[in-house]
Amino acid sequence: MLYKTVGLIGKPSHEATQDSLDELIAYLKNKGCEILIEESLGAEMTDADSQFANLVTIGKQADLAVVVGGDGSMLGAARVLSRFDIHVVGVNRGNLGFLTDINPDEISSQLDLIFAGETVVEQRFLLEVGVYRHEQLKSNNCAVNEVVLHHGKVAHMMEFEIYIDEQFVFSQRSDGLIVATPTGSTAYSLSGGGPIIMPRLDALTLVPMFPHTLSSRPIVVDANSEVSMRVSKVNSDSLQVSCDSHIVLPVLPGDEIRVRKSADTLALVHPKGYNYFNVLRNKLDWGSKLY
Repeated sequence: MLYKTVGLIGKPSHEATQDSLDELIAYLKNKGCEILIEESLGAEMTDADSQFANLVTIGKQADLAVVVGGDGSMLGAARVLSRFDIHVVGVNRGNLGFLTDINPDEISSQLDLIFAGETVVEQRFLLEVGVYRHEQLKSNNCAVNEVVLHHGKVAHMMEFEIYIDEQFVFSQRSDGLIVATPTGSTAYSLSGGGPIIMPRLDALTLVPMFPHTLSSRPIVVDANSEVSMRVSKVNSDSLQVSCDSHIVLPVLPGDEIRVRKSADTLALVHPKGYNYFNVLRNKLDWGSKLY
């Protein structure tokens, strides 16, 4: 058996998630696995034998983590679990479920494939972002999908410059900029007009948000580049950098935001038969056959 210790992660106080967790626990017990349940689910678990742990402990001790929920649940877990040698798979209990591709009605059959080693394992890279003020690091975090520079007010423009590996690229007046990974190319970046990037490509896409020009277009760059966003001092305050729309870092006029590829990767597991283009067609209604 490939996986002896399995961590279970899910959205608390969600009935559908609880149903899938109960099915997972029964399945894993039958397999003889040690089960670690993420501690935020503790109040809802009735099994007296349940062991609870935080995400860091699950990352250190488990061989496999099963995330039950939507893409948001997966992103939150991934930012922590990517630091550890652990496989991660998702059961979709959300809306889109682009990263959580096991159907709740097929948990047993899909896990049978995974435990038999009939899998597709993808290494998805993350981004590190740091906010610098007078060359001093003020805050930092990481993102699976995207790092976004934006104004704290809705529909409010800012001025900034973009440098790649210290080389000036462009200056802009816009609502901000999206720096997305291939994983995030089908998320917020796609809504902003960015390209779809296959997950195994080592690339980033930079997507301007509502630029005040007719010539500004998304650009794809080497993922090993450092992207620097230098915010003009003429901006008003209330600027922000968000990571996967979950974490917000404050930014002041004159600050510099540096984005680079993280050394950590997420080992995302799919059951045998997974096909990225099938996902695009099924989830995004993309490129359906005409004949």
